[in-house]
Amino acid sequence: MPKKEKQGIVISNKMDKTVVVKVASYDPHPKYKKIIETNKNYKAHDEGNVCNEGDKVRIIESKPISGGKRWTVVEVVEKAR
Repeated sequence: MPKKEKQGIVISNKMDKTVVVKVASYDPHPKYKKIIETNKNYKAHDEGNVCNEGDKVRIIESKPISGGKRWTVVEVVEKAR
């Protein structure tokens, strides 16, 4: 089974080697069919501390690294302005 990949925006990099990434998903409402955005935060491992707030990053599933960290930053897609 392939590992899941997600793309999101870094909202916090205050921890050492860890970033919090906000990932948005868009799904229609079951009854009214309006497209609704739902956000979820993921803690991701950032080995080189290269990510800053506002960066767009790609994260991939990994084995559990700590209590709440199960994702790893693969690449920085776009740097923040």
